[in-house]
Amino acid sequence: MKLANGTEVIIKPYQDEDAEEIVNLIIRNFREINVKDYGEKAIETLVATHDVKWFKSLAECANVYVFWNENKIVGVGSISSFWGSPTESILLTVFVLPEFHGQRIGSYIMDTLESDALFLRAERIEIPASITAVDFYRKKGYEYKNGIKKLDDEQHYRLEKFRKISQIPRSKLRGMT
Repeated sequence: MKLANGTEVIIKPYQDEDAEEIVNLIIRNFREINVKDYGEKAIETLVATHDVKWFKSLAECANVYVFWNENKIVGVGSISSFWGSPTESILLTVFVLPEFHGQRIGSYIMDTLESDALFLRAERIEIPASITAVDFYRKKGYEYKNGIKKLDDEQHYRLEKFRKISQIPRSKLRGMT
């Protein structure tokens, strides 16, 4: 995808050496963006649990996409099976570098995740949405889980999207297990 300045955002496979830059991007979002909805104390508690070890652990069980612009990571998104379910998946760690917000990178991340095999095989996809991001995901077709607009214990709104598996051509289903 091209940005307004004419440069490209490209997707590269996740590598462990990306983890520190990705974690810094996530923490910047917490401190600069999410803090407005959660307050400094809650954000610093969250920051304390989101380190390189945490991200590498997440990457072991998820398909992670890293979005680059001119040798800098500007976004990240991941998708995983929802608790091992063959019919449910979960979107995780969808973040864009704060100075790149509003340039459609978030939509590019979502389009990428929604073309992943774990998304395409799922009947239901869940996303734990921050207060800050809930409207973005709702514009992408995600609705409140079970119709309930309520924050969970982690202070996320649980959103979900349903798909009909029959929408997938049989040729694409091969190798998705």
